[in-house]
Amino acid sequence: MQEFTNTCLEGLDSALGPLKPVIVKSLIGTYKHVSNSLSMLPKLGKRHRDRRLSRWVLRGADDEYNPREVVTVAVDGTGNFSTIGDDIRFAPNKSKERVMIYVREGVYEENVVIPSCKTNIVLIGDGSDVTFITGNRSVVDGWTTFRSATLAVSGEGFLARDITIKNRAGPEKHQAVALKVSADLAAFYRCPINGYQHTLYVHSFRQFYCKCNISGTIDYIFGNAAAMFQACDIISRMPMPELYRNSNNVKSYLGRPWPLYSRAVFLESYIDDFIDPNGWRKWSSDEGLDTLYYGEYNNYGPGSVTDDRVAWPGYHIMDYESAYDFAVSEFITGQIHVDVESCLLVGSSFQSINLYFRSVTSEKCQAEFVHGDLI
Repeated sequence: MQEFTNTCLEGLDSALGPLKPVIVKSLIGTYKHVSNSLSMLPKLGKRHRDRRLSRWVLRGADDEYNPREVVTVAVDGTGNFSTIGDDIRFAPNKSKERVMIYVREGVYEENVVIPSCKTNIVLIGDGSDVTFITGNRSVVDGWTTFRSATLAVSGEGFLARDITIKNRAGPEKHQAVALKVSADLAAFYRCPINGYQHTLYVHSFRQFYCKCNISGTIDYIFGNAAAMFQACDIISRMPMPELYRNSNNVKSYLGRPWPLYSRAVFLESYIDDFIDPNGWRKWSSDEGLDTLYYGEYNNYGPGSVTDDRVAWPGYHIMDYESAYDFAVSEFITGQIHVDVESCLLVGSSFQSINLYFRSVTSEKCQAEFVHGDLI
């Protein structure tokens, strides 16, 4: 709820007129009342939900679905639709079954929105090297960060595989989101997500990313979701020249606390040497330092040494017990809505949630991100 409130407040930043302070005060007051009411409710136990990822979505098409039910998008006009947006509008509302959409190879120059009424949408590309969704919206060009996304997903149960999602606005355009996800039980497999500043907006709810390379420059993974990254390369870049060749001149960090109660955890992860020895950076003065939770457990690589890490109260060199709280089964109840075998998870081990943080593509990579900004 906090993330949606913050999004509304951000949208009012550029608003003018005498009613603005009244609306802002009313919104904040409503949030506080609802938040206090929710805090008085008893905590519910874990609910089992029949929302597993279909094995074919991650392993390839097989006899678990009927190909005749798949709707095809082809940019050359040879499919049922020539744009993804038209296909989404055609899809049924509130579907309880998977809505299969095959996106043939091509470059789809469009900003795609999956609204909350379009549930269980599945996008399948021909491969991330031949199927692209691209856009160029940015804050500099008048869009809010929230509205700049090339692909914006709000429909619960969304799945995608083998599609590259890109915002090509460029580093000079500041915030320019490639992918924004505000959907529960959303998952992405082999979907590179490329941009510069604010590439991936993990806005809210539970999200899962597997074998998705994510690249950017500043705060390029951010948001308030319970988001897990497995077998993902997190790639820091600069406009020109490349970051890795200039690591002595440009400081890079694992993250910084924005807003309050930021959380990020690195478990059994390779961390390269371009990460500053302090590991983490302040946002502004000491803001958020007393509410954050940052942790590292059993990492390796030249950037993983913790001797010179920050001495903040919320920073932790974690033991096994505290790290286990961030296993998939504990953090996003992964055994309930994620098919363990098809997602290549190994029980509740940390191998399912590690972050392989490198400046270049690596052979082995795992990831986990929670709340705040990864930079």
